[in-house]
Amino acid sequence: MWNVLLSFSGLVALIQLLFLPFFPESPPYLLLQKGDKAGCLKAMKQLWGEGNYHTEFDDMMKEKTVTKGTKIMNVLEVLKEPSVYPQLGTMLLLLLSLQLCGLTNLQESIIPYVSLGVAISELISIIFCSSIIDRFGRRILLWGGYLLMALILVLLETSLLLSDQFLWMRYCSVILIFLFIIAYGIGP
Repeated sequence: MWNVLLSFSGLVALIQLLFLPFFPESPPYLLLQKGDKAGCLKAMKQLWGEGNYHTEFDDMMKEKTVTKGTKIMNVLEVLKEPSVYPQLGTMLLLLLSLQLCGLTNLQESIIPYVSLGVAISELISIIFCSSIIDRFGRRILLWGGYLLMALILVLLETSLLLSDQFLWMRYCSVILIFLFIIAYGIGP
């Protein structure tokens, strides 16, 4: 029954995908990243109901002026920053300790390479997402990520059903797992 359990996460992603267009963007994102004051106030009213949000808005404006002089760093600059080394170390430790649960029924000699591929997939998704999030915004990345995840889960279920008939489908399953991890890292 593990395939039912695996498809359950796809159902949750589909529900989130259906409801995501009805939610507004984050007010701080609209104000700080996009510079959309009217959109920020509209999102506050939509999220929190009618009321006076000038205190919260003023706090965000103060944050905007404080961060105005702050340089947005790219991935290489972040990697050179000593203050993030503990977080990077923790992240790398988690990425390197990933193991697969035997989902694709591969030979034992291949599993270490697949585990390394999973870690590399997560690293690719982190780097890719951090470089495109400012260009596309969170909503598009979430929506696209959930859509890709749902599609990949359907393909993964199909490849797992066919893996007993065609041995090469097991490797397709591994590739789909890598793509699922990348889609998850870029979106949700």
